[in-house]
Amino acid sequence: MSVGRICSRVVVTARPDETVREAAQRMGRHDVGTLVVVDQAAIPVGILTDRDIALRCVGRSLDPDVTEVADIMTAPVTTAVEHTPIEEAVARMAGAGTRRLVITDTSDCLVGILAMDDVLDLLVEEASDLGRILRHQTDVASSYRPS
Repeated sequence: MSVGRICSRVVVTARPDETVREAAQRMGRHDVGTLVVVDQAAIPVGILTDRDIALRCVGRSLDPDVTEVADIMTAPVTTAVEHTPIEEAVARMAGAGTRRLVITDTSDCLVGILAMDDVLDLLVEEASDLGRILRHQTDVASSYRPS
């Protein structure tokens, strides 16, 4: 299965030249902790998390009204093309030490974001399916009576 099938296609973005306060307010309006930072062509150039704001802006006593997103965002951003297999995407996340992977199309434009929670949800769903199969097989085996 590819990351394009399980990633979230609803992504809140920021511009590198906007202020940290503007970005933080957008996070609050949309109830998200992550913004994908894109250039004018919608190509991801970074990622901004609420943790980045806390540690790199507030923690360093920077003024969020004048500090730009580009000054505290994580860049370069770790990406994968939407047809990338989930296993490869997880390996890429592990290698980068990140819980989020920005998903792009073949033109490098933003199409989604994959969070580790998305992968875990898929694993739980698959484990549940396996459990139903095993229960069914057990029920069939226990009702079998040889003649």
